[in-house]
Amino acid sequence: MTNSNYQALERYTAQVLLGDVWNRPQLSRRDRSIITLSVLIARNQSAALPHYLDLALDHGVRPSEISAMLAHLAFYSGWGNAMAAAEAVQAVFARRGIEANAPAPAAPLPLDDSAEQRRHAIVERKYGAIAPGLVQLTRDVIFQDLWLQPELSLRDRCLVTICSVIATAQTAQLAFYLNRAMDNGVSRAELSEVMTQLALYSGWSSVYTALAVMKEVLESRPD
Repeated sequence: MTNSNYQALERYTAQVLLGDVWNRPQLSRRDRSIITLSVLIARNQSAALPHYLDLALDHGVRPSEISAMLAHLAFYSGWGNAMAAAEAVQAVFARRGIEANAPAPAAPLPLDDSAEQRRHAIVERKYGAIAPGLVQLTRDVIFQDLWLQPELSLRDRCLVTICSVIATAQTAQLAFYLNRAMDNGVSRAELSEVMTQLALYSGWSSVYTALAVMKEVLESRPD
């Protein structure tokens, strides 16, 4: 950006976004890359993806993890958004000489049967009578398949999902995923910094709306 009309934006980009937030030690640059990519994909902001895909790869996000993020976000932010992002990913992989071959099949991550049974029972009780097909897909595809794919850790899937939920203003679902994130190793300090990173990419208002939910979750947990 060189036009004088963009001077304020250039200054904030240099001083606040790149000079401060991306250098804060509370999250790794790898985590910040995952958060930022998740927002851009969820909001179908594909024009900005090539730059941040390069940053993500430079900061240690593996190509297989990026591919797994696309599949995960297809369910959480919609197929069209994921497919649009896939085009940008393919172009970046091709430019960098990354072979996007399917990885060898690996064993799925272990399923927490008791937690999944509790989750499914709640959803079945609330929505089973009005959307039985959706409830079944939620169990069979989302939580007993997608979340168990080993290309992306449970911790990282939690970060991706939280970012998608906040970026698309679906805060009614947020408490469940915040608790799931903390159960899978995301600390309170890390969650706090996730919100800081998100504010720059999904907007201040969406994050402040999410903070009310996060405050209730943190106050309800003994840790």
